[in-house]
Amino acid sequence: MSISTTIKTIQDIMRKDAGVDGDAQRISQLVWMIFLKIFDDREKEYELMDDGYVSPMPERLRWCNWAADPEGITGDELLDFVNDDLFKTLKDLSLAVEGDRRGFVVRSVFEDAYNYMKSGTLMRQVINKINEIDFNKTDDMNLFGDIYEQILKDLQSAGNAGEFYTPRAVTRFMVDMVDPKLGEKMLDPACGTGGFLTATIDHVRENCVNSIEDEAILQKSISGVEKKPLPHLLCVTNMLLHNIEDPSQIRHDNTLARPLRDYGLKERLDVIVTNPPFGGMEEDGIESNFPAAYRTRETADLFLVLIVHLLKDGGRGAIVLPDGTLFGEGVKTRIKEKLLDECNLHTIVRLPNGVFSPYTGIKTNLLFFTKGEPTKEVWYYEHPLKGTSPTPRQNPCV
Repeated sequence: MSISTTIKTIQDIMRKDAGVDGDAQRISQLVWMIFLKIFDDREKEYELMDDGYVSPMPERLRWCNWAADPEGITGDELLDFVNDDLFKTLKDLSLAVEGDRRGFVVRSVFEDAYNYMKSGTLMRQVINKINEIDFNKTDDMNLFGDIYEQILKDLQSAGNAGEFYTPRAVTRFMVDMVDPKLGEKMLDPACGTGGFLTATIDHVRENCVNSIEDEAILQKSISGVEKKPLPHLLCVTNMLLHNIEDPSQIRHDNTLARPLRDYGLKERLDVIVTNPPFGGMEEDGIESNFPAAYRTRETADLFLVLIVHLLKDGGRGAIVLPDGTLFGEGVKTRIKEKLLDECNLHTIVRLPNGVFSPYTGIKTNLLFFTKGEPTKEVWYYEHPLKGTSPTPRQNPCV
């Protein structure tokens, strides 16, 4: 059975439940369950590798002890357990020791999670369907991306779209072109479900990791920030799937809410790759965190200013931007001047229409740049629609 069919079956079950109202709640319900299953799978691996491993969760709350058995608790007993024990305990999970990062991750995930279902019998049916998905198979890692894409399609049809799923071909291409190295600090300041982060992890592992020590360096070099709770939860789960042992470096926050002047030299980064939200407006006051010349409430423009600021000299950036940023005037012109003066904007790839369909029809571009020297010329490449010829051009910047 395909993953899309499995997810559709789960959502059909949830539609029978009187407590779940709309696709957004069904998706939220599904995601915290998937998180617990994947977290439990990772814990089984930790126990095999470390005889002294202690779970941050009470034993009774681990997925394997209440959800894995298809004949396990159901009905009112299951509902009472989830509402009165599981959620209450995990929302206020006490950390066993100082620096218990895995416990911190679990608690932060459940701070914004809710159980909407009112039927314990239907919940058991959902749990049993989730248990049919095997996330431990290496070949099935991409199932998580497929799940999220299916989720977004459901949100789109429900009129609640607001997140874009960046196709894996785009994330992999951008990361490969930036070519992050072992030991370099990498950030996605609008990480969504972690597509660029996982592409970076895969890239570094394939090209640079040759020992346990190398892997330990990689584990500490990846970081992300996501503003919305649902994508944040999905990103944390995605990190667990990609064997990041401590996904606490994925913060639930708004990167733009911190004043630029507060970033010190030690916080500069080697690599930033991102697809920030565009077409939206930030809340009142966010623009005051930026210098007066670059103040705007257009999210994509603010992220571009932030990225240029955060990169260290020699650092590389890649970003997805709409035509509005490239061809707009006023404050957009000043932001582009900053980019061209402080960075070598060496490549622009114009994507064909339909890359982000059905989420948006906005025309998009990939910008690649290096911090520390001004731009002299830009290689511009227009990616063709299937069946047409590419049109590379090398033009001086104006």
